[in-house]
Amino acid sequence: MPNANTNLLLRNDTVLGVCEAIGQDFGFHPNWLRLTLASLFYFFPLGVIGSYLGLGVAVAFTRWIAPDKAEAVAPKAVALQSAEASDSEPVALAA
Repeated sequence: MPNANTNLLLRNDTVLGVCEAIGQDFGFHPNWLRLTLASLFYFFPLGVIGSYLGLGVAVAFTRWIAPDKAEAVAPKAVALQSAEASDSEPVALAA
């Protein structure tokens, strides 16, 4: 399972990460947007593809202009916690 802090564009289970990013930003499950786009694709394939690519550019631009600071801090905090935990754990000696 991919790490939650992995960049949306680099994950293997998304295409540009548009639905996932919009779902995170607006607080709904991305499958609702995926379902809507899939159902509209049957009637308007070029419109849906164009809209999806446009949303992809908009998401990439907004993530570049205003990155989520919580995601940038989280990996450092996890690394510090794991380093502190390893220092405080007793070491088992082989007998």
